[in-house]
Amino acid sequence: MPRLYECMVYLYTMKINIIGAGVAGLSAGCYLQMNGFETTIFERHSTFGGLCTSWRRSGYTFESGFQWLLGSGDSNPFYQLWSELINMDAIRFVHHEERMEIEVKDNADIHGNKKFHLYTNLSRLEEYLHGIAPEDGKPIRKFIHTMRRMQSYEIPPMIRAVPELLPWHQKIRFIKHLPLLVFLKRQKNETNFTLAEKFKNPFLKEAFRLLFDGEELPMLILTLPLAFSDLHGTGYPVGGSVGFVGHIERKYIELGGKIRYNCDVEKIIVEQNVAKGILLKTGESVPSDITVSAADWNFTVFRALEGKYVNNTIIQLHNQEKLKVYFSVFMVSLGVSTTLPDLPHFLRFPLASPLVSPDGTQYERMEIHVNNYDPTNSPPGKTVISISFYTRNAEYWIDLREKNAADYLAKKQHFSQLIIKQAVARIADLKKNIEVIDIATPATFQRYTNNWKGSVQGWLPGKNIIARSPVKSELPGLKEFFFTGHWTIPGGGLPVAIKSARDVTQLICHRNKKKFKIPANPIQ
Repeated sequence: MPRLYECMVYLYTMKINIIGAGVAGLSAGCYLQMNGFETTIFERHSTFGGLCTSWRRSGYTFESGFQWLLGSGDSNPFYQLWSELINMDAIRFVHHEERMEIEVKDNADIHGNKKFHLYTNLSRLEEYLHGIAPEDGKPIRKFIHTMRRMQSYEIPPMIRAVPELLPWHQKIRFIKHLPLLVFLKRQKNETNFTLAEKFKNPFLKEAFRLLFDGEELPMLILTLPLAFSDLHGTGYPVGGSVGFVGHIERKYIELGGKIRYNCDVEKIIVEQNVAKGILLKTGESVPSDITVSAADWNFTVFRALEGKYVNNTIIQLHNQEKLKVYFSVFMVSLGVSTTLPDLPHFLRFPLASPLVSPDGTQYERMEIHVNNYDPTNSPPGKTVISISFYTRNAEYWIDLREKNAADYLAKKQHFSQLIIKQAVARIADLKKNIEVIDIATPATFQRYTNNWKGSVQGWLPGKNIIARSPVKSELPGLKEFFFTGHWTIPGGGLPVAIKSARDVTQLICHRNKKKFKIPANPIQ
């Protein structure tokens, strides 16, 4: 009899419900399926991707904002993580020679140019900077040297590890990575504003202050990916969001995973402080042994779990005392019957006159993304451009759409026309070639992704970007529940999504006395 019981336990496959079919949910599903769990993903939308998505309009594909992937090449450690789930060799990546073009307002370089070029090749960038500001040799060399140092460190073991699961003898091995931690600690307080003050050249000073379009943010947000751009480690996957995430979705299905689309989760069912399943808005209850939320953090903690499993840190996060929610965006995308070959793929420039959004935000600069390097996004001879305006007042659009749909529609249309007028004034060939106009507001992002305050990333990084994240994968007092996704680490993004999904799977395996494993040839 004991042997029979043991066999029954051995044959039982634990069932896991995953909320959300974004990159984190799909990645967690893949890793869990690889490790012998039976998973089902519940997605409120009709398709996968979450924030990493795109949509079709009259022959054009409009992107939610996906411009590059950290780990597109094996120079970056995240390449190894992506390769655990998909065949990276099957994806064609575009590597831009220039990260962005920034036009300043008040100054010019020694040649009289107002356009600053942030090249992705570090040698070219260094030569360019010395050429326009020879008096700033020291800070320029240090800026470039910082990124060269980043390239020299060995990072993979730190990416794969879950620190709390490492035994002491394995933690000792990480001593050799202390130089990297010391280096990052020295860099943590450097922002684009503090770096700008180290330049004597007024053109460089203004350009570096505008690296984040007037916001002050940690330089590591830029220098880390730029260091790997130099090594072709941050390319754009042809096919965009849907093409790239589609590889993960197909892998998940191949591994036996199930996805239920158009399934809106109402709450997480809890019995005696143990997560027992989910309740859908249709009234259907779906039991499980473990629940993983890869959905929005605020929805998960304060709606699906009714705010019952919190502590002071979680309350401070909810009140935005520890971290601020990342900006939302008002985005106008245009399908145009020209490829705009003379424009850089990403440019920012001052407006002829300020624009005031209905939400009260005043803009003096415009950001345009020209997607003419991805032939899958438009018919031949045509292209897509996206114009983005970031806002901290997402609630205005979200509330307006809910309370007065007609006024919401009128104001978003009026503001988009003002935006297009300014873009046409800048790009001569634009007006006569516009074929399709698509408008996404913070309410759009909130409606389709349920992301708190329409955030397009999660949490906004603080000045100390290397500080340990206050967001945990488990909640106090709640068992058999785990949280994953881009909200787990400030800044978010796809690397955070896949790493947090991998980490959570390792935690689940550890709790259930399973050895975490990746099949020898997972991409086959």
